Amino acid sequence: MSAGDLLSRERTALLVVDVQEAFRKAVPGFDRIAEASATLVRGAVEMGVPVICTEQYPKGLGETVAEVSSVLPAEASPLEKTRFSATGAEGFDLSGRDQIVLCGVESHVCVAQTAVDLLSKGLDVRVVEDAVGSRSASDRDVGLRRMTEAGAVASSVEASMFELLGEAGTPEFKSVQKMILEFAPGA
Repeated sequence: MSAGDLLSRERTALLVVDVQEAFRKAVPGFDRIAEASATLVRGAVEMGVPVICTEQYPKGLGETVAEVSSVLPAEASPLEKTRFSATGAEGFDLSGRDQIVLCGVESHVCVAQTAVDLLSKGLDVRVVEDAVGSRSASDRDVGLRRMTEAGAVASSVEASMFELLGEAGTPEFKSVQKMILEFAPGA
């Protein structure tokens, strides 16, 4: 395995970190991050890729936003955590998957610490840049730099989804293509 490998449905899990209601007013572009995360979840479900979702201290920060929670599969109910890295959540299990598509908030804290933890275990981490955010642009940038300098591969919603598809003409292609067009980067 290397970070240069293309994503494979059999090896990949989607990890959605702390896309919670309290961040909606605090994180610039949050609605877009929530939409991007929901698009990733919908695509993962369509392609049979497992989804893991976490919530940082939901009593204080609220639950996963409706955009995301409404499309989570039943087996992906959010894991509560107080540690910043999602790997510390009780019940966290990648089920042997070694490629992780990572999105959520905040880029410089929970997402970055999760990425570094996963990388330290020898896993291939893809951080979806249009699906992460922080309360400030500089913290978002610091988080993204931290993750890529540690070995994570930068990606986007569209790049991740098409990489998992692998080819046109598959049963899931039209459905996933429609999701991507509806997400329309920059819209």
